[in-house]
Amino acid sequence: MIWGALVGGFVGTLVLTTILRGASELGLTRMDLPFLLGTAVTADRVRAKAAGYALHFLFGFVFALVYYAVFAVIDRSGFLLGSLLGLLHGLFAGTALVNVLLPVVHPRMGTGFDAAGSAPLLEPPGFMLINYGRQTPLATIVAHFAYGAIVGGFIGLAG
Repeated sequence: MIWGALVGGFVGTLVLTTILRGASELGLTRMDLPFLLGTAVTADRVRAKAAGYALHFLFGFVFALVYYAVFAVIDRSGFLLGSLLGLLHGLFAGTALVNVLLPVVHPRMGTGFDAAGSAPLLEPPGFMLINYGRQTPLATIVAHFAYGAIVGGFIGLAG
């Protein structure tokens, strides 16, 4: 069953990334999650993109294992349960994880306390990532919903 989580984590992260990239290309959001992650470890914009994709997939595996643990505790899994967990994950990521925690720990992201003359590499995401575009919350929730459905489905099929 753990292999289902890892395969689901890979496929789910691939789909989540594709949805967010597509939303960006369609002008629905300005958010570039791999870039956000990568700039936490390097100021080089090109390397940040590569590092960000690596970190994003690593986190995709980590979250898939968290989903696996939740499913093991409740002794149920599947697409529907996974999509519900993905929805919660997307809401949590947009309201607490990225909105509150990322600006605090990200060395190149601005905060609400930056001076007017400062020029951080990235603007803070704001509540539900709204600073990256009005459709960003919707794109993020849809992407995480899909991720959860895929991870839950793979775990369910492997179990």
